[in-house]
Amino acid sequence: MATLADPVAETAVDAFRDEVRAFLAANFPPSLKGKDNAMSAVEGPTAETPEQAAWRKAMGAKGWGVPTWPSAYGGGGLSREQAKILAEEMARAGAWNPIGGMGVMMFGPTLLEYGSEEQKLEHIPAIARGEVRWCQGYSEPNAGSDLANLQCFAEDRGDHYVVNGQKTWTSGGQWADKCFCLVRTDKNQKQGGITFLLIDMDSPGVEVKPIRMISGMSPFCETFFTDVKVPKTNRVGEEGQGWTIGKRLLQHERTNLSGGGSAFRMAGPSLADMAKHYAGVDGEGRIADAELRARIAKWEMDWRVFQLTALRVLAESKAVGGVSEVSSILKTVGTKLGQERAELIIEIRGMQGLGWEGEGYGEDELHSVRAWLFGKATTIYGGSTEVQNNVIAKRILGMLDHQ
Repeated sequence: MATLADPVAETAVDAFRDEVRAFLAANFPPSLKGKDNAMSAVEGPTAETPEQAAWRKAMGAKGWGVPTWPSAYGGGGLSREQAKILAEEMARAGAWNPIGGMGVMMFGPTLLEYGSEEQKLEHIPAIARGEVRWCQGYSEPNAGSDLANLQCFAEDRGDHYVVNGQKTWTSGGQWADKCFCLVRTDKNQKQGGITFLLIDMDSPGVEVKPIRMISGMSPFCETFFTDVKVPKTNRVGEEGQGWTIGKRLLQHERTNLSGGGSAFRMAGPSLADMAKHYAGVDGEGRIADAELRARIAKWEMDWRVFQLTALRVLAESKAVGGVSEVSSILKTVGTKLGQERAELIIEIRGMQGLGWEGEGYGEDELHSVRAWLFGKATTIYGGSTEVQNNVIAKRILGMLDHQ
């Protein structure tokens, strides 16, 4: 078998890198540098320009938006080494992945593991091409941290279910095409009475009401189901298996929310460059405020340690077949670091970091205030920090409840 040190292997690596560079040169417009993925925008879908649409279709046709997913379902079918080369070359070209959203982050990997062959062929290719937007129907008004207490009920009607109930904090629900949803099919069991259903958001009886946040955004909503008919072919796994499938999906979600499933970089300018602009520099070209300089240096070190840890965890997870409870560690640490960075940005900008609207503030300054406020939710959604600490204590440290 050839190794990376072998000429044959090195030739294959070089050939693939050349293929990626040629593809990017032919398909990624330089004008899109610095743009973002509309499929994953928290403020809703942004109308695509012709260039953005062409870029999404080109990546979708190659399957490179989900590079390691099986090619049989529209993925790239790449090895981890090839996916790494793809990421490196995209970063070098300033290119971004136009395929994303909850279908990629959470639902797709879960369906690949638990879905039937028919379900994979129906749903995965559309996700891989960036053609369908998914939302998550998990939390309810009385079942947030205690998700297993959910009461949204699906009544068996033979070849279909009739769903009645309410979900809340449905991110992107007002723009989504489909929803992966946890429902109760047995009122006599808690975890064992939960089933995983796929619901079309344009089905009769589905109603959404956007919720406005303190940041001014409305990225999620309340979702109401009134006599919604769902065919049994839209059930993933067996009836009563929803809790197992739902927990697996949450591991994917937590890994991605932490930053562990991303390109391992925080968006935006560096804290050091920002501080030099707003706080000035000393005679040696350093950030003038020594105390602020030390805090920024500490954050940068903590973030780098987190990046390296996340890379190691992801490599280990792939070796054993997927994400694990360690995602709770990544989620806890990654979201905390994200909040710390947002706090530092506000402090660095001083009065310019407190603007909400009006003249005298740049677009990035106004955005940073909203991002700071929006970031307060990151240690709550996807499982609060307290829930993650319980998972870490029980599943990783082996600590048991004492009666």
